[in-house]
Amino acid sequence: MTTPHFSPPFFSLPLPAPPSAGRAQRRLPPSSRLAPGPGHLPSPLSFPSPSFPLLPPAPPWPGAVTAMAPAADREGYWGPPTSTLEWCEENYAVSYYIAEFWNTVSNLIFILPPIYGAIQTYKDGLEKRYLAAYLCLTAVGLGSWCFHMTLKYEMQLLDELPMIYSCCVFVYCLYECFKYKNTVNYPLLFLLITYSFVVSIVYLNLKEPVFHQIMYGTLVSIIVLRSVYIVLWVYPWLRGLGYTSLTVFLMGFFLWNVDNIFCDKLRALREKMPPVVGAVTQFHAWWHILTGLGSYLHILLSLYTRTLFLKHRPKVKFVFGIWPVLLVEPPKKH
Repeated sequence: MTTPHFSPPFFSLPLPAPPSAGRAQRRLPPSSRLAPGPGHLPSPLSFPSPSFPLLPPAPPWPGAVTAMAPAADREGYWGPPTSTLEWCEENYAVSYYIAEFWNTVSNLIFILPPIYGAIQTYKDGLEKRYLAAYLCLTAVGLGSWCFHMTLKYEMQLLDELPMIYSCCVFVYCLYECFKYKNTVNYPLLFLLITYSFVVSIVYLNLKEPVFHQIMYGTLVSIIVLRSVYIVLWVYPWLRGLGYTSLTVFLMGFFLWNVDNIFCDKLRALREKMPPVVGAVTQFHAWWHILTGLGSYLHILLSLYTRTLFLKHRPKVKFVFGIWPVLLVEPPKKH
């Protein structure tokens, strides 16, 4: 009996019509990519839906269409996927209401810690740009949650576009670290807003992941170069924080590639494992966890740099001995 499809209880975005269902892109086994069958185009690496910040591998080539439908996938509440990207996790394997369960719940690391960071930033009376940075990271997590939960094209945009917007906020914060308080860099602000607007309009019409990758990668490169400059030449004692952020992210990046390249083998392996043990092999979920931590640490690095310049007294402390937070005391009065 066919599972009934209900309209999702989410708001509708006034966006261009989503791509046809035939564009739902999955990874084919390597053999299929080398020797495609009749009417089947080769499938390169899929573009990830990370929730921030380094340049991911190459997305599908323009016009590439894949049609692998693993038997492990099931029908669920949200109906057939309409997104241009899908991932290695089996659809609706854990919950009828969540398409990719582990890829969804792993986004909590993008949502809860940044909310705490935003609250602490507000309590410390710090600049609103850092409040915006934390909230933008939360927005990426919420968008990624909706995308992996539904695999709908509109929700995919809710994941990908905030990646651009959050990077723009990070760029502004990082490049304004050494300016006097209560100053606004209007040219940079205008440039970043224009960049975000143009990327959004073009991507909504182009619907090509490679464009999103290039635009996102440009911002990430700027962030990395500026961060390296700060920890090497300005505040070298922050190298530990900066290098930890980068290393954690690169670990997630490595697991993201493993998940894509060895997807068919991972799925076969999970079929032989108990569900709880098999969940450990959901490397796209680990990508979320590690990149979420790396992104959060980047905000700490930027905020630490800024408060040092303003003669505050920042300190990194650990909640429950495991999660880093930045506590900032005002400058000493002489």
